[in-house]
This record gives sequence, structure tokens and C-alpha cells, in this order.
Amino acid sequence: APELVFGEWRDELPTLGRLMREGAWGRLESTIPAITVPAWSAMMTGRDPGQLGFYGFRNRTDHSYDGLAVANARSVREPRLWQVLSDAGLRVAAIGVPQTYPVAPINGHMVSCFLTPNARSEFTHPPELKQEIAGWIEGEFLVDVPNFRSDDKDRILADIYRMADQHFTVCERLLEREQYDFFMTVDMGVDRIHHAFWKYMDPKHPKHEPGNRFENAIHDYYVHIDAKVGRLIELMGEDTTVLVVSDHGAKAMLGGVCINEWLIEHGWLVLEESPDTPTPIERCRIDWSRTKAWGEGGYYGRVFLNVAGREPEGTVAPEDYEAERDRLVAELSTLTDHQGAPLKVDAYKPEDVYAEVTNVAPDLIVYFGELDWRSVGSVGIGSVWTFENDTGPDDANHAQHGIFILRDPSDPGGGEELEGLRLYDVTPTILTMLDLPVPEGIRGEVIAR
Repeated sequence: APELVFGEWRDELPTLGRLMREGAWGRLESTIPAITVPAWSAMMTGRDPGQLGFYGFRNRTDHSYDGLAVANARSVREPRLWQVLSDAGLRVAAIGVPQTYPVAPINGHMVSCFLTPNARSEFTHPPELKQEIAGWIEGEFLVDVPNFRSDDKDRILADIYRMADQHFTVCERLLEREQYDFFMTVDMGVDRIHHAFWKYMDPKHPKHEPGNRFENAIHDYYVHIDAKVGRLIELMGEDTTVLVVSDHGAKAMLGGVCINEWLIEHGWLVLEESPDTPTPIERCRIDWSRTKAWGEGGYYGRVFLNVAGREPEGTVAPEDYEAERDRLVAELSTLTDHQGAPLKVDAYKPEDVYAEVTNVAPDLIVYFGELDWRSVGSVGIGSVWTFENDTGPDDANHAQHGIFILRDPSDPGGGEELEGLRLYDVTPTILTMLDLPVPEGIRGEVIAR
């Protein structure tokens, strides 16, 4: 979160603070939507979610009502940065980068990400690296923090540290024995600790308890990771160019907007039978003959229109599609919070924010309250607003801007703050530093200093 790294805790993060003083830094604008998948793959290809063809973890595979699939590494059709460099003969490593499971061969080393089913899966390239890792760490290798949306905070915190220490141990062992042209690692613990502990830190969070025992949990973890980054720089050498980036930021989650409850209230969605208890929309019986739209939950909302000739039981005539979509946007703009105050709603049309739209995109991508509120897909809650997350306790939503820090020893900076940085700019900037051509179709630009 840039507010923490660049502001409140800057003087308490010596490694990142030094990189900022010796280089350049700024807020990094994420993708729409600002979510792990597709953001990391967008960063590493320079292409937007529409070009990549996936818009979240789960995506419609066709225009049926139940065809959904998780976007894993096989969903990424464009070569990512480490593959481009590997193909050019450079030695590379990608450790824990989201959307790298299943692993693919590269000229170097890969350890896959939180999408890996478990440590028994084949999660390394080359395959024998998995056995080496088992000898470097204690216990089972954590591919993610198990059940990080729960009330068992002591266990979650311990697992976050254990996962980070295991992953950084792998990075250190690899860097101790060889040099790479490009080495990348992602620590998912920062994301997980935001979701599990933000309310304990942030006095503005509606569920904050002053003086609670987890008040410094996020701060202390940032300090821990800062030291880990410092150790990697020691191993790589001070002549190494270092980038520290995040795919999105974080902020207090004030509540949830039950998108399907709202669609029901406004006549867009009709159920054959309303559940008495909170129920995922995919388990409900929908009267498709009278339904014009339905939605999905997540840190942002996805809304789909039920279009005749496109969906199996479509009700919106193709010639009315734009008018109905505009009407839906207009009605969403009248949404208020639970106290009746206006709630800013940004309903994006994919064709307006992406260079192209491939595969099955949502008809609208919706941010509630500039991501202060998440989208809740379940129905049977009895209200448009909720303060309990339907996927388990969660304190934080994603924010549209993450961080960017660049320290290049060959071009030392004076700690200047850069503006207008976009996540798409990272790949063309690195390619240019390595004297490699920037592929056609990339949205980003080389970051000028």
C-alpha cells in the first residue's frame, strides 16, 4: 500500500527507504479490475485484461449460465517477461509469481504460485528443484496461507511468516549459488495480512478496536519483508538494478453491496424461489425467462446481461443491448450506502477501458465507493448492504494504486517522485534496460526518469 510505504512507515523501512532515496518512486496504477489475476499477468506482458482474455480468477468459458473456469498459467497466451528474456538466452527466475501454475520450462528456475493445489503438486522447474526446496525448509512448503479468511488470527499470522520465510529462503539459496540476468519474486503474505488484519491497524475501519493486540501486525510484517528484500540485494550485489512493485494497493473495506439483491429489487433479476439464508447465486434457481441481468461478487462487481441469441434463455433483444446497459448504469449510479448517502459507482464497459475485448467479458465491471465496498454475490441476506463477507472474514479491499520503486545504479536518481505510472509500463521499461525490443501491442510505455 503506497500510503504505508511512501508515507506513514517510510522511515521504518530502511531498505525500501534507501532504494527510494537512491532512485525514483511513485504510485503505480493497476488494471481495471485491480485484482491479482489479471494484474500480475498484465504487468508481465504489458497487455490489458481484455487483450489477455480474463477478467478475474474465475471467468465465463462461454455464454452458458454455469460455464466458469479458473484462469491459471495456461490461460496466459502472451509471453510474459521472463519467457521473453529466457527465449533471448538470458538466465531467469520467477518465484511465487501469481498465475505461474502449472509451471512451464524456462532458462532458469520457476516456483509456482498460490494457485498451486498443494505442495504435492509439481510446482517447480526444473522438477528436481522441488526436492531441493524440501531440504532447504522445515515442514511442508506453503504455496499460500491456508484459510486466511477466518477468525483464527494467531494461526494465520504464524502461517504468513512461515510462508514468507520459506519463499525467501528459496530465493536466497538460488542467489547464493548462481547469478541471473532477471530474478523476480512475489510475496503473497503482504496481500494476505492486509485482508486478515487491516481492521486491527486502521482507526478508520468500522470494526477497529483501539489497543488490540494485533494493532502492529501489518507494520511489523512490512518491517520483516523490508529486511528480507535487503538480504536479497546483498546477495545480488549493489550493481543490480532493483524494482519493487505491487499489483494493487489496499484500503479498509467498509462493507459489501449485495449486487444480486440490488438487481432483484430493481427488477433485473428474478428468482423462482428466494432463499431464507445467505446462498451463492449459482445455487439459486433463476427464472431466466424474466431475468435481464445477474452479477458476481468479489472485490469488484461483474454484471452480465441476459442477451437473446447469446445466452441460452436471453431476454434482452440484441438491438436493445446498449440502451439496456446504459439504463442499468444509470440505475446503479443512484445507489446509496446503508445510511442513504450517495455511493459513488463506477460501472466500466470493457470496450471503453481495454484495447480489445477477447473471450467472454463481463458486460459491466463495477466499483462500489471507489473500492471502499466490495461486491457480494450471495442472495438471501435480506439487504442490499452487508458488513459480513460471504467468503469469510476480510478486512481490506484492493486499492487502485500500488507502489513502484526503481533503483538503477547506472542511472542514479535523486529520490524523485514519478507521476502517471501504470502497471503496463513495467515490462517495456525492463526490456529497454536489457536492450531488447518491446513487442507490438503492449499498452505500456518506457518509464522516463
